[in-house]
Amino acid sequence: MKRYLTRLLALVLVVTIGLIGCATPTGITGDYRQDTLALVQTLRTAIELPDDSPEKAAVQAEARQRINDFAARYRRDSSLTALRSFTTMRTALNNIAGHYSSYPNRPLPEKLKQRLEQELTQVENALRQGV
Repeated sequence: MKRYLTRLLALVLVVTIGLIGCATPTGITGDYRQDTLALVQTLRTAIELPDDSPEKAAVQAEARQRINDFAARYRRDSSLTALRSFTTMRTALNNIAGHYSSYPNRPLPEKLKQRLEQELTQVENALRQGV
């Protein structure tokens, strides 16, 4: 009986740890449209925040994390690679991630902010059209 209870407890622990490990704390739900719109909002917040804002570093860190999570979840999904919204979003993500990696202490240049805003608007329009 003791042996049975020990194995049962071990199984319950493995299942519990497995389920907790599969949770998505960053908010990636698996719904491409919803995840993309949420990421667009996060990126806009990071872009529009004033450079002297005290929470600028935290917002940038959150944006980096969401970019990584989004890319990890959707980059291998072959059904999305042909979508205009996906390719435009990847371009925007590469631009902002490249800047954050190369120049972590410098603010985004105005030219990059304008290009990112244009690309994010294109992503939203493409999602509205379903492409």
